[in-house]
Amino acid sequence: MLTNVLVLPLDRPQHRILLGLKKTGFGAGKYVGFGGKLEPGETLVMAAIRELWEESHLAAKPHNLWYAARLEFVFPASPDWNRLVHVFRLEFWDGEPEESSEIRPQWFGLDTLPLDQMWADVPYWLPQVLQGVRPMLRITYNQDSRTVGLVEALEQNQ
Repeated sequence: MLTNVLVLPLDRPQHRILLGLKKTGFGAGKYVGFGGKLEPGETLVMAAIRELWEESHLAAKPHNLWYAARLEFVFPASPDWNRLVHVFRLEFWDGEPEESSEIRPQWFGLDTLPLDQMWADVPYWLPQVLQGVRPMLRITYNQDSRTVGLVEALEQNQ
């Protein structure tokens, strides 16, 4: 199972979240957070900072990343898509978002998320993250790899 990181920049004063329209690769055509795979020797925080910079040109400091969720995604019809995702919330950063070759950043109001253009699992965990809850979930997709079949809470020590 791949290990990934995901960063969600939140602008609390403006009640908005920065997402990106994925232009290439896994999740192309969907609005997503900023993240990806760990490089050899990287910690989760190092990978989160690097991926955020590569995809949005926002610079984060380690102490500003808040561990927000642990999500296991299972795709029975496409096992190579299975992944463990560590989600970080970020409320302080340097720079302005810029488009990269992989993602076009866009701000959304917290009450106007483009859920119909995001992965089907998002409603199961993002509202909790925005409320400060740390979900730990296993999300199993159906055979179509587009709809969610099962959501299970994980034990703290998994």
